[in-house]
Amino acid sequence: MSTAVKRKGMQPLVYDLGLLFPVLMLVGMGIVMIYSASGAMALKKFGSDYFFLKRQAAFSLIGMVVLVGFSYIPYRIYRVLVYPLLAVSMAMLVAVAFTGWGVSVNNSTRWLQLGTLRFQPSEVARLALVIYLAYSMSKKGELLRDFSVGFMPHFLVLGLFTALLLAQPDFGSVVIFSALTWIMLFVGGCRLTHLFSVFLLLVPMGAWVMIQANYRLKRLLIFLDPWKDPTDAGWQTIHSLMAFGTGGLTGAGIGKGYQKLFYLPEPHTDYIFSVIGEELGLVGVMAVILLYTVMLMRGIRIARNTRDRFGAFLAMGITVTIGMQVCINMGVAMGLLPTKGLTLPFLSYGGTSLLINMAAMGIMMNIGARDARD
Repeated sequence: MSTAVKRKGMQPLVYDLGLLFPVLMLVGMGIVMIYSASGAMALKKFGSDYFFLKRQAAFSLIGMVVLVGFSYIPYRIYRVLVYPLLAVSMAMLVAVAFTGWGVSVNNSTRWLQLGTLRFQPSEVARLALVIYLAYSMSKKGELLRDFSVGFMPHFLVLGLFTALLLAQPDFGSVVIFSALTWIMLFVGGCRLTHLFSVFLLLVPMGAWVMIQANYRLKRLLIFLDPWKDPTDAGWQTIHSLMAFGTGGLTGAGIGKGYQKLFYLPEPHTDYIFSVIGEELGLVGVMAVILLYTVMLMRGIRIARNTRDRFGAFLAMGITVTIGMQVCINMGVAMGLLPTKGLTLPFLSYGGTSLLINMAAMGIMMNIGARDARD
């Protein structure tokens, strides 16, 4: 599953093919499908159908450098950096919501503008949360079963992130952060009574947050029957389903889909899986699912085989995070979940998402390589 490359003065770098191959395949497929999905829109908005293609290709090249770079960094260094990473990520979320540096798109302020650089701090915060949980859980060990020591501190940190994310607002990220924390504590050995108690508390709180915003409640109701409002709230779900329906077994062919032509909103980001379904058909959809499955199974194996508790929890957290993003994005595209703007890792257009996920894969690769050497 891996090949070692020796460099003078450095430890051998183990390229884990179980991670590297699906990542490269997904990134390559993403570049092709982003061009197909965004060409018409880019031509209309920017005067060049290559606009998003060139940017994503640049992000991908930088991402490969990031992946290789992080694969060389000993993962245990994040034990030292955990609290600075938490502080920086929270500071960026504060800057997004409460300063003039935040950039609003579609009534949500989720991007931070620093000069010519624009990025989404919630992506950085998600990785910071994974590192914090892995560090804290590995440090506390059996004390995880104690309510005041092993349970409350993690949910206090989650609460801070939740407040900052709701200020944007970004309810989808709140759901992901909450699910991530719950799953990691569950796997780490936290008491089920503590976990299910907070679950019963969070459900009504989540329902209250949802009904406070009419658009969230409308999304939930229209999810049950999108054909009740086919020209407005149900529009994107209906056209996403139409894309999958017309794709058939082998698809219409790359570049020959119709739903991306100003029917599907954000076809190069949130709904790129729908474009794949229409243009590559069931064969393309199953190929994408297979690549993600190989990647996630390898992540689970690294987490199970790593003898260091911090490394094991870190690998597990990264795997869970990417797995949740994949399941939610695909679920939304296929009408199985309410509409939520969330990118498909390594495939969707977006520099922040791609670079953070590539960094996460580099960390995972280092964990697996260190375990192989120890």
